[in-house]
Amino acid sequence: MVTTQEALQRAREADLDLVEVAPQANPPVCRIMDYGKFKYERDIRQKEARKKQSRTELKEIKFRPKIDAHDYGTKKGHVERFLRGGHKVKVTIMFRGREMTHTELGRKILDRLVGDLGEMVTVESMPKQEGRTMIMVISPNKRYMEQLARTKALEPVLQLEPELESEPEPELESEPEPELESEPEPELASEPEPEAVTTAAAPEPDEG
Repeated sequence: MVTTQEALQRAREADLDLVEVAPQANPPVCRIMDYGKFKYERDIRQKEARKKQSRTELKEIKFRPKIDAHDYGTKKGHVERFLRGGHKVKVTIMFRGREMTHTELGRKILDRLVGDLGEMVTVESMPKQEGRTMIMVISPNKRYMEQLARTKALEPVLQLEPELESEPEPELESEPEPELESEPEPELASEPEPEAVTTAAAPEPDEG
């Protein structure tokens, strides 16, 4: 514990600033630092933090009451992508002509979508009819998304062991055997016989 005058003297000798960091403490707590540098680094950290914060947007996906299985799967994939990006999704069922007499088909699609998405989704606005459209608003379940992100972060580590064990075995067993046994035998059997015939016939006309 030092006096204020002594602390100021130490700060001047170090060419730094005396900054009060805990004024409510008894006695107050001060720190000797380069306050200009501290403030600059703090502002940089705050700017980076703001850049990392993703803005939540309201995305919209439109379904038809008689949508086929392929289109449903495609649109459901878009909804999942929006939710994983942290966005809310406005799901709209569009009715045309006589489809207005069977609005229960639209409700079944919305219920099916929520059931297929499971724990990753939270229904913010229950389905309601507005003219020729039925609307429901859903948002990502933050706890589930955080847990999913942690699981994905561990996946590369868990997948290393089976990859390392499975690669070398087929290489050692498949390469050497067929090449060494099949090639050398026909070469040794076919070459020597024609050489013996031609070398025996050549010297007779030279001696005579």
